[in-house]
Amino acid sequence: MSPLTPQQVRHILEAGNRTPMLVVGDVMLDCFLTGSVARISPEAPVPVLKLERESYMPGGAANVARNLTALGAPTLLCAPVGKDRESVRLRRLLKAERVDCRGLFSIADRTTSVKTRVATKQQQIVRIDQERVQNLDSQEERTLLEKIRESLARVKGVVVGDYGKGTITDSLLTALKTECRKRQLWLGMDPKPIHRLDLSGLSLLTPNRKEVFELAGLDDRTRNDNPLADDQLCKSVKRLRRRLDPDVLLVTLGELGMLLSQRGKPTVHVPTGSREVFDVSGAGDTAIASFMLAVSTGTNPLEAAVFANRAAGLVIKKRGTSIVTEKEMLDSFLHSR
Repeated sequence: MSPLTPQQVRHILEAGNRTPMLVVGDVMLDCFLTGSVARISPEAPVPVLKLERESYMPGGAANVARNLTALGAPTLLCAPVGKDRESVRLRRLLKAERVDCRGLFSIADRTTSVKTRVATKQQQIVRIDQERVQNLDSQEERTLLEKIRESLARVKGVVVGDYGKGTITDSLLTALKTECRKRQLWLGMDPKPIHRLDLSGLSLLTPNRKEVFELAGLDDRTRNDNPLADDQLCKSVKRLRRRLDPDVLLVTLGELGMLLSQRGKPTVHVPTGSREVFDVSGAGDTAIASFMLAVSTGTNPLEAAVFANRAAGLVIKKRGTSIVTEKEMLDSFLHSR
């Protein structure tokens, strides 16, 4: 039985409309080339795709932002982009989804990351990444911090979208921790183990299974459909809790739901009712966006985890980098009772 009633979900969504959020991090453009395959190329043993559809969506931290606005939260995005046509397309897409882009700033020699997925209706064939990892220099980091500080007075929560492209540095993260602690704001981050950062002192960490093992420095040798009986997984969670001590550690487990670990409380498994997975692209973005929105409205972490788990369960049933709307969330709780 879900601890969330439709009335509580309606309250979260209504409160979310009055809960401005800030997203900071690496933004990118997701391109989807979709078609059908009827033959193998005579030039090489590869499928020939007959292109039927080309579409673009905001990706990375920009996808976190669009997930928040889809749930009704006024959202400001702070991030560097290139001075290129990809950034123009990205701004246009974000504005169409009601994301406040005043925090975006262009850097002449920076490349806006593009991830192109080539797929049939049944499966993805290949992904092509057009990007160049570029750390911000000191002046660029100061510009980003100025934009962040200008925004903090009017937001209720901050989400860091780190995808290892150079926007998030230790010094930037340290400044964010200090500013959010001063203002008693929730600060959440989906960590990327490949990018070595000081992750201690955050309100929320949302690694997936692979990431929690990498961050804990353990091998994923066991797997159990009951995450609470998965010894290695639970050991990884305990090790991260000791090492980083976030207020909340929320491990996303795809079709198995989530593990919620709070300081001083037993770990809880939040199962998902969905076993149908079409595409996990962006599911982590949906999870952190929906949890952060719920908890920033004053919802307790367990109820926020149930809310986020439902949102992630809905988005993995869709193809592409998708979002979940307010109506879809409310309908899902109405129809599950």
